[in-house]
Amino acid sequence: MTALRRPIALFAVAGALGVPWAAVTISAAPAPSVPANVGLDLAGIDRSVAPGADFFAYANGTWMKTTEIPPDRATYGVGAIVAEQTNQRTNELMKQAASAHAPAGSDTRKIGDYYATYMDEAAIEARGLAPLQPALDRIAAIGDRRALARVLGGTLRADVDVLNATNLYTDNLFGLWVAQDLNDPGRYLPFLLQGGLDMPERAYYLDSSASMTDIRAKYRAHIANVLTLAHVPDAQGKAARIFDLEHKIAQAHVTPEDSADVKKGNNHWPRKQFDVAAPGLDWGEYFDAAGLGGQTEFVVWQPSALTGLSALAASEPLDTWKDYLVFHAIEHGVTVLPKAFGDEAFAFHGTVLAGTPTRRERWKRAVDATDAALGEAVGRLYVGRYFPPAAKARAEEMVRNIIAGFGRRIDRLDWMAPTTKASAKEKLAALKVGVGYPDRGRDYSGLQVVAGDAFGNLERAETFEYRRSLVRLGQSVDRSEWVMTPQTVNAVNLPAMNAMNFPAAILRPPFFDPSRPLAMDYGAIGAVIGHEVSHSFDDQGAMFDASGRLRNWWTPEDLAHFEASGAKLVKQFDAYKPLPDLAVNGKLTLSENIADVAGLNAAYDAYKLSLDGNPAPVVEGLTGDQQFFLSFAQSWRAKMREPALRQQILGDGHAPDEYRADTVRNLDVWYDAFDVKPGQALYLAPGDRVHVW
Repeated sequence: MTALRRPIALFAVAGALGVPWAAVTISAAPAPSVPANVGLDLAGIDRSVAPGADFFAYANGTWMKTTEIPPDRATYGVGAIVAEQTNQRTNELMKQAASAHAPAGSDTRKIGDYYATYMDEAAIEARGLAPLQPALDRIAAIGDRRALARVLGGTLRADVDVLNATNLYTDNLFGLWVAQDLNDPGRYLPFLLQGGLDMPERAYYLDSSASMTDIRAKYRAHIANVLTLAHVPDAQGKAARIFDLEHKIAQAHVTPEDSADVKKGNNHWPRKQFDVAAPGLDWGEYFDAAGLGGQTEFVVWQPSALTGLSALAASEPLDTWKDYLVFHAIEHGVTVLPKAFGDEAFAFHGTVLAGTPTRRERWKRAVDATDAALGEAVGRLYVGRYFPPAAKARAEEMVRNIIAGFGRRIDRLDWMAPTTKASAKEKLAALKVGVGYPDRGRDYSGLQVVAGDAFGNLERAETFEYRRSLVRLGQSVDRSEWVMTPQTVNAVNLPAMNAMNFPAAILRPPFFDPSRPLAMDYGAIGAVIGHEVSHSFDDQGAMFDASGRLRNWWTPEDLAHFEASGAKLVKQFDAYKPLPDLAVNGKLTLSENIADVAGLNAAYDAYKLSLDGNPAPVVEGLTGDQQFFLSFAQSWRAKMREPALRQQILGDGHAPDEYRADTVRNLDVWYDAFDVKPGQALYLAPGDRVHVW
């Protein structure tokens, strides 16, 4: 949950496409070093488990038995550990920025003021709900459906991402993603997505299971509690009506599987089509308030949902909409409202929905908030302190090797026609790779940060990002732009841009460590790199050509073979059942699973090529291949609380980490490395192993 949205007057943002990247350092003593887990965790292996019976438990079993999830986390594993270490580093940089007395208007000053203001809980408490009052006044003044449309339009923000970060959630009625047109990747278009729910996904409102029924009861109580804290009269009655409206919104939503289908989502609507195909909402007022009044073309990702939500704007009582907007305004701003509101929001969203017992410390939330507002400015500080050129050079070499390995895999495919191979190789050659940080950094000169105004800072940061997104409309597409900050522990493939980002923060132990044998690096970060390369050729990425255009470049026979392999992988993951009443959704997770299989194969090929014909060194009795696969399985080491696991299975395109580690069962060389035999649980007959690329 982030800052409350407010209607804005749009203007051009200077440097919308960025400024040349330059790392920034702060004059201060180096931050304390963070302990790193170098190489393999041999103590974490459970040798009582046969690798062929449960490879994840073999590689991680002792760690799983001896590790507790911290009370402020819903999940805990390698990624969380590295992210926590990165947050500690970033926290030190932000504190130093706050005490650096940097010039007014500089990025360092903005970082320091934003962070320090967020940390000032006493000042936030003293202001109470006063920062929210202008929004509440606008809602109270709604007197007709035109005014409702204006207020709803004023909430639109650039808060969703269909293909890159794959974030399809917004608590506003609709979400906006400004991205390249899938039919004409040289231009930007505005994509509109379904939204309006406070809970994560439609199943939380519609699933009839006992667990979901219990969550819904607690959600109704949560709505009433929030309204009571805000001294809203008739909190119980209004909570019931707000829930009923959200239930109807959920009924209008399409499923996560449909939302993930690019072909179903790529719907171009001229402006006039909204009035005909989605009557109910006053679209003229809505788009004018959103700063899109002059836009003539949109991409509507879930047309039936947009039609259904628009109808609700006309059919539901105006007072119910006003109550709904009040509740959402409060929920949206809880991070910078008095503590009681934050605690209530955490009790439901953190504990009920994710199972997390304890709210995160204030400094951790301050790091997240400052990152969200000034991410690339913070990234310049991070890179200046923690990402040396040598690390960038080694990672770039690994990327080149894995791309080359993937190209060789394409050459060896005996089922693919020469024309399809040529198109695949063309796409691979055009892939734009960014390692560590972008070529051009974001220009924050248009963002005003005011010391002492935490609520306003969040509002202005969201408004700044929204304006920055709208300025792209009418401009040519910049393929060098990143969607992740350098201090993000993650990586991403951008299918329509045919590009990849590998942030600096993931290029460190245990994912990446130049001091250890190459087999380990290729099994860990190499598999991540291979995964992202493979996303260009998963079930969705394979629909885009070298330029990022949505175009079928397959022969019918090749496409049928590819889809048959995907169907086998769907069946494989459908068989995994993490909870007694809930299995993994093989269709929803197919893109990620294809990328895991193909990426691990490509990383293995690159690792073997890196040996230049020499044998891999044996480490602690482990062969090079064993090191490779153990590094891969340990990179997926994680524990998750049951509510968070349920939430992931229902709406996330990624399978739980345990089953991603089981990707190894599709590689023939894994069977040889660990002497896996028929009859063991993970054993697949050679014909059942999925070889996508």
